[in-house]
Amino acid sequence: MSDLTIQKKKRNYIPQNLEIKWDNLAPVLEELLARQIDNAEELEKWLQDKSELEAALEEDFAWRYIKMSCDTANEDLVKDFQYFATEIEPRIAPFTNQLNQKLVSSIYLDQLDKDKYFVYLRAVKKALEIYREQNIELFTSLQVSQQKYQALTGAMTVEIEGKEYTLEQAANFLKETNRSVRQNAWETIQQRRLVDKDELNILFDELLVMRNQVALNAGFENYRDYMFQALGRFDYTPKDCYDFHQAIEKEIVPILKEQAEQRATLLGLDVLKPWDMEVSTTGKPALKPFKNGQELIDKTITCFNAINPKLGHMLSVMKANNLFDVESRKGKAPGGYNYPLAETGAPFIFMNSANSFRDLTTMVHEGGHAVHTFLTANLELNDFKHCPSEVAELASMSMELLSMDHWGIYFDKEEDLIRAKKEQLHDVLKTLPWVAVIDQFQHWIYTNPSHNAADREEAFKQIYTRFGAGFANWEGQETEFGNLWQKQLHLFEVPFYYIEYAIAQLGAIAIWKNFKENPEKALEQYTEALSLGYTKPINKIYETAGIKFDFSPKYINELASFIKAELEKLA
Repeated sequence: MSDLTIQKKKRNYIPQNLEIKWDNLAPVLEELLARQIDNAEELEKWLQDKSELEAALEEDFAWRYIKMSCDTANEDLVKDFQYFATEIEPRIAPFTNQLNQKLVSSIYLDQLDKDKYFVYLRAVKKALEIYREQNIELFTSLQVSQQKYQALTGAMTVEIEGKEYTLEQAANFLKETNRSVRQNAWETIQQRRLVDKDELNILFDELLVMRNQVALNAGFENYRDYMFQALGRFDYTPKDCYDFHQAIEKEIVPILKEQAEQRATLLGLDVLKPWDMEVSTTGKPALKPFKNGQELIDKTITCFNAINPKLGHMLSVMKANNLFDVESRKGKAPGGYNYPLAETGAPFIFMNSANSFRDLTTMVHEGGHAVHTFLTANLELNDFKHCPSEVAELASMSMELLSMDHWGIYFDKEEDLIRAKKEQLHDVLKTLPWVAVIDQFQHWIYTNPSHNAADREEAFKQIYTRFGAGFANWEGQETEFGNLWQKQLHLFEVPFYYIEYAIAQLGAIAIWKNFKENPEKALEQYTEALSLGYTKPINKIYETAGIKFDFSPKYINELASFIKAELEKLA
């Protein structure tokens, strides 16, 4: 057997060929609920059996989601996804709650290893606390409605110079040195987005009403406060987020403002417009690190091999088992993700490559998530692998920086390599204000649930302006400016999943700083931290990685100064 063959986990409890239909699942759930547990060993065995079922359900759902997002126009795939969302999940939810109750009420609970199960049991108790039966139907409706965003945006294409492009592909024109070509592309993309503006606003209003009702049903004043509990944010508060936004405004925005002024000077422009923000200031064409999706995969495997052969092997396993879909095409959902396959022990990487430099960073980012999936594959319970986003994004954002020493694999010319590194480090800083904007916007949305679409647009404009508004002049493009938020998939599909990118970005910079000083030790700490999954609190995982879980102004200033110094070295 090849070492690229995936050995799926052998099932010890549920049938190997269990078809995921309610009639097959109900007896399994009933057995778990009725099982007599007479000692701590039996309680642990019960947890393992429950975990095995959860892994099978997760993988089945994963494939339904992956197939649907690869082809949003295929009605059969949409129906398959909706079957799970409407027929399986709502029926499982009450059982999950009862199984959680069975666990916490067990007289043998205190005999379990406290260190091993602390994080897991904390999450179970929180889930019990916020569970409400009347929310099950709402969660089902939310699952189905959120998917409409993929269908609408996946169908968006534009015609430029007589040829049809997806929006991801069309974005390459924003790097053209000819300013009128950039402007035309930008305006064409924005006009296409505006076609569906009202429909997406109506969809968002529906989601907002349902989410707010979920919070009220669970006894919360608003959905923001509910989500902080639902996401298990035990380590920071909404106030900490506002303080973080303020620190980004104080420490990062001035650096980016200075860089924008330099950009205008180098481009010979009095005023930067939104279509001037992606073009290289060298006057040279956009970087082309690969020719097509297959070459992107192959070069990334080589790059990961150069960091450490074990990392490269992980991606080789994925390639051998067709666990990539990377090319942008019509009908494909937007964005990119790494979807762990709970039983397979490997993930699926989905993205929309348009042969741009941004695709390189997306691939190594998702590759970092993939490494995390492999490193946690053999943890004892499925729930041990469910890392909070602050840890999951640390895995991916660190890999963007750790891989930079080997980007020569993508670029033949030294000057292109230097350009790529500079663009990446600039993007590292640029990420932080945009995260602050989206996070603060969400705080506003859900603490003002009775707002309308016009209020929402105005709030977004005010918040984005505070953080530099992308450092471009938006006069004459006010409509497009107010609609920018609609391009952010997270707002529609995974609410409140965004501040984690900024928290993890700081962690990634700190890991890279350590890596520059001692590569071997930093890589060892990184993989050791990821291997923990979610068996330790976030701050302990960050400590294991050799860094601090900290987003104070002082820490932000220290890490931003480090990035600025690294940029100057490349000048």
